[in-house]
Amino acid sequence: MPPRVGSRHSFTFGVRDDAGVLHLTEREPYRFHAHTDNRTHVVVQGDTLWDLAGRYFASLPRACGFWWAIADYQPDDPIIDPTLTLEPGRTLFIPSLRVLTDVILGEAGRRTRG
Repeated sequence: MPPRVGSRHSFTFGVRDDAGVLHLTEREPYRFHAHTDNRTHVVVQGDTLWDLAGRYFASLPRACGFWWAIADYQPDDPIIDPTLTLEPGRTLFIPSLRVLTDVILGEAGRRTRG
């Protein structure tokens, strides 16, 4: 079954080995770029990537599932482990809905390491 569009794995390619086992290739995350419609969010106690994605991408189906776009989008310190608690006071850069849908999920954002 192919990955769903908008899935973190939609940026990967499936490769089968000689035994027929499917392996996903590395994906190249879409890192921070200075778009005029970027937003910032100062983390408060209890914030999670899932909650922030649900808040900022609310108009998209399954908005909370786009937590990875926020995690990858940090300019100096991408969030590698989304299960760790976000540090209160940290400023997160949030891609706008336009950047998420047109750039990150668009063909320009679908790059793999080569």
